[in-house]
Amino acid sequence: MKHNHEKLYEAFGELLYVVAMADGLIQEEEVSVLENVLAEHPWAADIKWSFNYERKKERGVEEVYAKVLDYCTHAGPSPEYQNMIEVMEAIAKSSNGVDTDEKEVMDTFANTLIETFKKDMKGIL
Repeated sequence: MKHNHEKLYEAFGELLYVVAMADGLIQEEEVSVLENVLAEHPWAADIKWSFNYERKKERGVEEVYAKVLDYCTHAGPSPEYQNMIEVMEAIAKSSNGVDTDEKEVMDTFANTLIETFKKDMKGIL
């Protein structure tokens, strides 16, 4: 299955919104780190657009998280997930270190994808 990279990066922007909002509000340090980390990324505009869209809409993090997880599990494995996890960690660390809510979002996302992909592989083999 060929990935629709634009959609995947939009999902990443939404996921970064969820991580930044996990502690209840988005700090300027988080936005600054987002800008810096993505400065060299070829799809930075899509990721930032999606992050800012969710920020303006102020949708609930649970709703956005469920949408992102659904998209990523259906899109399947991608080498981009490792980069995304590193960006999530950088954003979470930027404001007073990683709190338990941010850690839970990151760990749950990674673990859910890994388990889903393992089940998919068992179905193929």
